[in-house]
Amino acid sequence: MTRLVPLFRCYFPGFAIAAVVALAAQFLADHYGAPSMLMAILIGLALNFLGEDTRTAPGIGLAARHILRIGVALLGIRISADTLAGLGLAPLSLVALAVPLTIGFGLLLARLLGQPGRFGFLTGGAVAICGASAAMAIGALLPQDDRRERDIAFTVIAVTVMSTLAMILYPVLTARLGLTDASTGLLLGATIHDVAQVVGAGFSVSPETGEISTVFKLFRVMLLAPVVVIGALTLRNGSAAGGRRPPLVPGFVIGFLVLAAANSLGLVPQALRDLLDPLIRASLLMAIGAVGLRTNLPGLMTVGATAALMIVAETVFLLAIVLGPLLIWGL
Repeated sequence: MTRLVPLFRCYFPGFAIAAVVALAAQFLADHYGAPSMLMAILIGLALNFLGEDTRTAPGIGLAARHILRIGVALLGIRISADTLAGLGLAPLSLVALAVPLTIGFGLLLARLLGQPGRFGFLTGGAVAICGASAAMAIGALLPQDDRRERDIAFTVIAVTVMSTLAMILYPVLTARLGLTDASTGLLLGATIHDVAQVVGAGFSVSPETGEISTVFKLFRVMLLAPVVVIGALTLRNGSAAGGRRPPLVPGFVIGFLVLAAANSLGLVPQALRDLLDPLIRASLLMAIGAVGLRTNLPGLMTVGATAALMIVAETVFLLAIVLGPLLIWGL
């Protein structure tokens, strides 16, 4: 019991701030009709100095990482095999094709802009798959030298910022283009970098869009495993020695798949789904607010313009190769 007291003192202040941000966002949503997820990220960004305070940073980090993963894993209760099958082979194929194309584009950009090929692989993989998580997984393969930590830190900051901007702008874009909820879910899930921002963007449009975008996003996350394996084989002569590497498939994805399988088999009663629905909503709202609290916008200013240009160009490229077929063929 005595061991819990230091942990409580360490995590409670930041955790409580993330909860307050979530409550404020929900208040604005209930009283003014504003999208709660969007309000949470904007309030978090306005208070992002708290994410750097040593008294609050641990709890905010806990909410941004673990509460998010719990919320996304619990979303599996809402998903079934019928949902995935209903998405169609063509959209899933488009998402699967977008990943290697974006990584290849990153490698090409690195060569054209005078950056190392491994930096193109790092940024391209982060944009194509799952943002910061992919950056950390791919970064574990890179040789230990002076560039490694700087490249990883920059990529994590840059994809988080770009993902936050995409979360705000992409729903506006899809509304102006008149896309359906299903097409919007595909676009958001296939193009926004981080899971948190996909969830925020999707549910800010509608519950249906949120669920569809999450499924597509988790499909992208699952592609991290083969990408890292191929990268390890390609870079094996200079891969990082020692150190604990992140898992190829994150635990929250496994949790999502287990719950989705249970739901597909009819093992999750409706009463339990109804009971967990408010918990899912609250956890995601807290996590989104915490992501905003941790986003360091001025951090981009400390990195070279060429490197920042690569992240922007890769993001636009990914958007273009997914949006094009949606507009032409209406997948």
